[in-house]
Amino acid sequence: QVQLVESGGGLVQPGGSLRLSCAASGIIFRIYTMGWYRQGPGKQRELVASITSGGWINYADSVKGRFSISRDNAKNTVYLQMNSLEPEDTAVYYCRGTSSLSYDYWGQGTQVTVSS
Repeated sequence: QVQLVESGGGLVQPGGSLRLSCAASGIIFRIYTMGWYRQGPGKQRELVASITSGGWINYADSVKGRFSISRDNAKNTVYLQMNSLEPEDTAVYYCRGTSSLSYDYWGQGTQVTVSS
């Protein structure tokens, strides 16, 4: 059974930081492209950042310079370090794993709220 379990969300003040984690099980983690997506209130789900099996990284323009994605294949975990958070970053953050064989898995999401 495949599971992607996000953690680390919460309430933070503007300018603060959070680190999200996504622990995967049931997949050969090292061959998957892992991504973080988010869906804000009344908005469509959007890509935040992704990292391929080879370590190639892509960021949405809105988070460049503030967020950092990384992965630990030994722990089957992908991380999203979020700094200088803004109210516009408020959203449910989802982890996604995709493979070249068209496997596609999502986590259940974790809420991030940026507010004073």
